[in-house]
Amino acid sequence: MHETKQVVFITGATSGIGLACAHLFAQAGWALVLTGRRQERLEQLQATFEKQVPTHTAALDVSDAKAVASVVAALPEPFQRVRTLINNAGLALGKDPAPQASLDDWHRMIDTNIKGLVNVTKHLLPHLCASPSGATIINLGSIAANTPYPGGHVYGATKAFVEQFSYNLRCDVGPLGIRVTDLAPGMTASEFTLVRMKGDQSVADRYYEGAQPLQPEDVATQALHVASLPAHVNITRLEVMPVCQQWSAPTILRNQT
Repeated sequence: MHETKQVVFITGATSGIGLACAHLFAQAGWALVLTGRRQERLEQLQATFEKQVPTHTAALDVSDAKAVASVVAALPEPFQRVRTLINNAGLALGKDPAPQASLDDWHRMIDTNIKGLVNVTKHLLPHLCASPSGATIINLGSIAANTPYPGGHVYGATKAFVEQFSYNLRCDVGPLGIRVTDLAPGMTASEFTLVRMKGDQSVADRYYEGAQPLQPEDVATQALHVASLPAHVNITRLEVMPVCQQWSAPTILRNQT
């Protein structure tokens, strides 16, 4: 790999926003480190992207701290010079109200969205700190961090963690020349909703019916913009919503006993 090639490390790169980021960063000439849980998809991505830019893939469940440590430790030397980390791996599970929600689903969201985020960040920080011209951490948050809704419970809480972790992390690494951004999209058409609905395509289709949601490429464009800014510019939080998605007035519960 050319000595000056910039490296981006993307989690959850096998679909949705992560995959869109891989395509856009490759088009911009970045070398890729792509991780995800689906080995078959990673092999396909390796074959696709290595024709364009240097590419390294690794199967990874970000909630497994030991696995994260192993993947980072095993990075080939040229790919160790990570300039941008995109913490994209995350999920929502279920839309039932809290009394009916699955505790297993709650734990999995916490393990992936919170523990996975800190696992990857912690193990990559030495590489980011070593970047000679500054580095960027982009954490995929959500408007759900600040916009509660029925059935959002633990998912929204995990994204509130992403926001506050991003802010506080920036306090520590800003003096080292590392930028941190909480990139918070609204409604985005991707496998994310299908996963949340436990594979029920009809429910996912109804969610987008009649709307024009963001596409993964829309969010990935913002990620590339953040990573490409001059080194002295830090976008702390970037909230991106489709025009069709609007805020609602608070619900008033009347005649309760």
